[in-house]
Amino acid sequence: MTTVLLSRVVGYVREVYIAWAFGAGKITDAYNAGFTIPDWLNYLVAGGTASITFVSIYTRFLAEKKEEDAQKTFSVIITVMTVVLGIGVVIAEIFTPQLTRFWFGGSASHPGFTQDQLDLCNHLTRILLPAQLFFYAGGVVSAVLLARRMFLLPALGPLIYNASIILGGVFFARSLGISSLAYGAVLGSFVGIFLISAVGAARAGTGYRVSFNVRNPAFREWVRLSIPLMLGFSLVTVDDWFLRYFASGSAGDISRLNYAKRLFQVPIALLGQAAGQASFPFFARLFSEKRMRDFAETVNSSVSRLVALSLLAASFMMSAALPLIDLAYRRGHFHFSDSRETAAYFFWFSLSLAFWSAQALYARAYYASGNTLIPMIASTVITAASFPIYGALYHSFSITGLVIASDVGITANCLAVALLLHRAKLVSIAELHWRELGKAALTAAIAGWLSYRVASMLPGGTRWDDVRGLGLAVATWGGATAAGLWLTRSQLLQGLRRRRVA
Repeated sequence: MTTVLLSRVVGYVREVYIAWAFGAGKITDAYNAGFTIPDWLNYLVAGGTASITFVSIYTRFLAEKKEEDAQKTFSVIITVMTVVLGIGVVIAEIFTPQLTRFWFGGSASHPGFTQDQLDLCNHLTRILLPAQLFFYAGGVVSAVLLARRMFLLPALGPLIYNASIILGGVFFARSLGISSLAYGAVLGSFVGIFLISAVGAARAGTGYRVSFNVRNPAFREWVRLSIPLMLGFSLVTVDDWFLRYFASGSAGDISRLNYAKRLFQVPIALLGQAAGQASFPFFARLFSEKRMRDFAETVNSSVSRLVALSLLAASFMMSAALPLIDLAYRRGHFHFSDSRETAAYFFWFSLSLAFWSAQALYARAYYASGNTLIPMIASTVITAASFPIYGALYHSFSITGLVIASDVGITANCLAVALLLHRAKLVSIAELHWRELGKAALTAAIAGWLSYRVASMLPGGTRWDDVRGLGLAVATWGGATAAGLWLTRSQLLQGLRRRRVA
């Protein structure tokens, strides 16, 4: 959690630098859109095959003391899939203009990018595509470390990646413009995502040999588990693509949405991502050892605490949205008018924090059981059904409607996976700590409303107003939260302390 938090701090600095240097306009829209095709290729070819299916198989081998089989499976998977992804990168490089125009070129009802934006997006996309090789290879190597319960190096990767983007801009923005950020991203993917984990895995005794032995039984099992992830789509990833597609018709909207969501992802990373990454090897081990009661109790207690904390955090984020965003981003080419719009998006994004966090645990619990097909079918159906909802809410409420559609979609995605676990009799929804969740929800609602009312008494527009508003929101929310948890006799903090001691 510490390294994830540091990574998000550096990620915040990255977004602040981009906002200061380039603002929120057509250029930054093209830059953010430039990640769409590379992300899509990585998702299509790799999916969650490294962090989900491979961790499950590798963990089982370690639990059964089959170190040699684990090494062989690692070698064949990383060799075969790196070649497949490399072919995909070459094809995407060739057809980048067609893919970009299809996604951002617009239509009669949707204006899309201008030709200059499309040209810049093509250029940036072609720079970013090779980085997907390092993301995939690094993901597989990181999975080895996670399976061995070595969490530090994989967590350091995003920190180095974000720092490289910043350094690329600082040193080369004058000569390369916004392309300097893309080159920094490629360097960061090699050093942070791949190299540092590869060195750690080698020191841990993980060997690698070039292998195309596709007859390996574990490789075939991995393919069987991975195909649903490769063919299906989860709204967790596709949400950004939908937002960029619909927001491409107005200059700056993609950028402002991106700034709001990147700040929103700080608590997601700290709560959901960190907990999900750390918990998955434990879920996989409990399931492989057939300790089903322990498995269910661990998932339910983890989800309950995570959702309770997310409800409290979201109430503060919503109450202090404007001073938070204004203090975070307003400088250089990013103006107060941009802050107001971005803060509105941040407010609505915050509503779904608990569902973003919970789905990270629920999904990993299902994947730990070795079943990737059913949850991915459900996620794909929800994703397909969500697209017209994004369109309808966008045409009704503009960009704010897109954020609300994102909230609706991720809520449906989270509930679907939870219900699937319940129906499979793996994790019962009835055994969630509902009483504690109710106490946290009531406390969050009252604390959020009080702190919002207090913070909104200031007019805003100056740094001093932001500081005072944020200070008042913190004091009011903190006092109301403490009082609410005490009056309701919540066991949340005691439960966290007990887990820490244990």
